[in-house]
Amino acid sequence: MNIGVMRTVLKRVVWAGALVVAAVISAPHAYAQVKIDITRGRVEPMPIAIPLFPGNTPELKQMGKDVAEVIAKDLERSGLFRPLDQKAFLQELSSLDVQPRFADWRTLAAQALVQGSVDMQPNGQIRIAFRLWDVFGGQQMEGKGYGTDQGNWRRVAHMIADLIYSTITGESGYFDTRIVYIAESGPAISRVKRLAIMDQDGANHRYLTDGSALVLTPRFSPTGPEITYLSYFRNVPRVYMFNIDTGRQEVLGDFPGMTYAPRFAPDGNAITFSAALNGNSDIYTMDLRSRKMTRLTDNPAIDTSSSYSPKGDQITFASDRGGTQQIYVMNADGSNQQRISFGQGRGRYGTPIWSPRGDLIAFTRYATTDGNFYIGVMKPDGSGERLLAQGFLVEAPTWAPNGRVLMYYAQSPNRGPSKLFSIDLTGENQREIITPQDASDPAWSPLSP
Repeated sequence: MNIGVMRTVLKRVVWAGALVVAAVISAPHAYAQVKIDITRGRVEPMPIAIPLFPGNTPELKQMGKDVAEVIAKDLERSGLFRPLDQKAFLQELSSLDVQPRFADWRTLAAQALVQGSVDMQPNGQIRIAFRLWDVFGGQQMEGKGYGTDQGNWRRVAHMIADLIYSTITGESGYFDTRIVYIAESGPAISRVKRLAIMDQDGANHRYLTDGSALVLTPRFSPTGPEITYLSYFRNVPRVYMFNIDTGRQEVLGDFPGMTYAPRFAPDGNAITFSAALNGNSDIYTMDLRSRKMTRLTDNPAIDTSSSYSPKGDQITFASDRGGTQQIYVMNADGSNQQRISFGQGRGRYGTPIWSPRGDLIAFTRYATTDGNFYIGVMKPDGSGERLLAQGFLVEAPTWAPNGRVLMYYAQSPNRGPSKLFSIDLTGENQREIITPQDASDPAWSPLSP
């Protein structure tokens, strides 16, 4: 991949204040083979050195330490990088003007080096800048500076981690994202379920609802800060759209017998959902501008869990019309409905969700042969099925925006705690996402604008 031309100057609006991407630090040239091919299956993590980002005040020094730590943890959780122990570093990089002694970093077997700084600006904002070096080639691979409010340093760290990830892997990152999920507490017979949101690493956690009404199955809009979710207000199921940034909430409709909350179309102008109207569960779409509903399936079986393809031209869903619940695909107008899941043994498939890349559909599978649940993926034509995770109960897969990582929840036997986990497409890198309470039904946001 040729990265000889750096990205242009950007300006971005963030969750907590304005952030401006400053001019590129310097134009990099050709560099050695510092590259990770994440399509090859299991990959040996790349050794990467991430020293503290120096600052000229105690507060900025602490911020620089925190920024480097967030970057290192993001990259380490991906399973593709191995941040080296800072205690072993032989050189102190006191500013971005200090040239790395590449021989010192080669001694540590570092293949890549992240050099950074944190400075106060005259306008009261901070500037966080970094350079990414190819240690063995002695060349700069990437470099940028970000101006932002002081309270927004964590997001800048995620953005830097994304840029490092994309430069080395050739794939887009997924660290500058959020997760909305259902936080659960209380006894089984009177479970309190609240809508909660956090950064993808569990930071900046907050609750969006107070628990007075049961909430289920939140879903992110692909185009803005809105989510949809199903809530039982006074025991009446309603679908809501909620703006995370403003707190504005509106009712999309009352759907008695609703089984799953809607998923947005790729353009954000429509939703698809399953509703049990007149005693029969079918797939519908709704135009969010006109509120016009269109019925896509008309079958005495239970059709549910619909999800758009990234192009918006197809929809996948689950149906038991063949005797057991299986995965189907149809055109966005409801035509050409075809079954695609044909796994060995008597298994039931559910909760299909299309990858943002369009190449795979993730699903939940229950195997009657061993009584376990599985999280798996298959191609849109049903071929290439692979099972990535298993457990007593694993459910509700959701894709990272780069289509390379999944998140889901798992529950222990005997109504044990339910927790969130992430796993990549190799099935090797499984990580728990720590939450304050039990957690279920995660939904991954797109990359922030």
